[in-house]
Amino acid sequence: MEGDVAFVAADPTLSRILCCECGTPIEPNPTSMCVACLRTHVDITDGIPKQAVLYFCKSCERYLQPPDSWVKCALETRELLALCLKKLKGLSQVRLVDAAFVWTEPHSRRIKVKLTIQKEVMNGTILQQVFIVEFVVNTQMCGDCHRAEAKDFWKAQVQLRMKGQNKKTFYYLEQLILKHKMHEQTVNIKPVHEGLDFMFANEAQARKFVSFVESVVPCRTQTSKKLISHDVRNNTYNYKFTLSVELVPVCKDTVVCLPRRLAHQMGGIGQLCVVFRVANVVCLIDPSTGQVAEVSGGQYWRQPFGAVGGPRQLTEFVVMDCEVQRGGERRTFAGQGALSTRHQVADVWVVRSSQLGQEDAAIHTRSHLGHLLKPGDLVLGLDLKNSNVNNDHLEAMSEEKLPDVLLVKKVFADPAARHRRRRWKLKHLRDDAETGSQDRDYAEFLEDLEEDPSVRGNVNIYRDATKVAVDLDDEGGYEGPQVTLQEMLEDLQLGEDATGGEGADMME
Repeated sequence: MEGDVAFVAADPTLSRILCCECGTPIEPNPTSMCVACLRTHVDITDGIPKQAVLYFCKSCERYLQPPDSWVKCALETRELLALCLKKLKGLSQVRLVDAAFVWTEPHSRRIKVKLTIQKEVMNGTILQQVFIVEFVVNTQMCGDCHRAEAKDFWKAQVQLRMKGQNKKTFYYLEQLILKHKMHEQTVNIKPVHEGLDFMFANEAQARKFVSFVESVVPCRTQTSKKLISHDVRNNTYNYKFTLSVELVPVCKDTVVCLPRRLAHQMGGIGQLCVVFRVANVVCLIDPSTGQVAEVSGGQYWRQPFGAVGGPRQLTEFVVMDCEVQRGGERRTFAGQGALSTRHQVADVWVVRSSQLGQEDAAIHTRSHLGHLLKPGDLVLGLDLKNSNVNNDHLEAMSEEKLPDVLLVKKVFADPAARHRRRRWKLKHLRDDAETGSQDRDYAEFLEDLEEDPSVRGNVNIYRDATKVAVDLDDEGGYEGPQVTLQEMLEDLQLGEDATGGEGADMME
């Protein structure tokens, strides 16, 4: 009970005596006083505050540890108990026997601690008393959160840029940043032309972010710093650092022409290649032989090559016939590099969709999409015969080595139909990015996620509860690639999701 006072030691074999103050029979003790009379003369809790204040930051959920440090403590933990005891100055004059929390309502903003102390009083008597100290939790924003809310305090800036026409690689990097929570330490994220600017409170956080970007996508980095102030007395400098990160300007489904020297170094692969994946390296495939190669960021910037044609320059064709080649024929045309086991090289005859039904309109080409194509399918390709491309490496090639058409990807369904059936969505680094990302590049990125499960496994996909389920009978037997419901629920948690928010509402 709060306020109880007791003598520590008493021998039950001794006879009782009368209290010198009130005459009550008591057991003998050095003061010859009962507990009630001794309490009127001595209070061992005197000097220990019964109420105190704890300062709590709601943004980062940390408590203030005087004088100026902030520590993270959960309720009813040893760390929080130690912080509470440090607030009580008078404890140094007594002996602390026990300390424990008393349950309070979590939303009451009150923390109660039950203390048991001992102290020696008159004539060597040791008293023990139990009492409760109440701590009031007041909210106060810490310095770090205050600077973060100001949106203008930063010591290091990362300028993320991609100068290519198509931004699918940039959208993929955005999802990787969200999945690995690399954006949580940013002070501010600002959209700019051709990319984003990430502000950090110190240089170490910015370099950690750049190291992550370099590990997931091919890029190059340049660092600069600007002197803000200089103290000549203690020789200290205040700098602001800027780290410029430039991504490779190619993306999936881009047709590139390699320099002859680089093609020879990669096992004699053909100079005309198609980019079928951009991860930590640029994955290329020769459509005529099925030979694959990987170009790292360092190789690309030492011998850069541009895009001959991107997804926006592709033309739609109709497949008239497809004949898959055998393995021995593939090795005859290929160089010394590795051959793709996922793709199959085939001789394909196609006709432009605008010239379907005309005589002598069929065009023969060799493609790596033999495992997907069959007569009647729609396919997108680059019409090299009727294209005007300004590329030095392409102009250096002989016309005999240039195909009339270079097939890039199969068209599974109408983009509008695929959008209607899409019952999932992605999150973005900024809340307003959702409205600005519904362009053609973003739609193609969503289609790439549906078509490539290996890339989809690196992205957090969430079920879109705002969309009504589509009746499968209305789509006339749609057989295109889709994201299954199990994949949507894999990354959903009842607690916090990948962006640090509540994920339980995504399950509704």
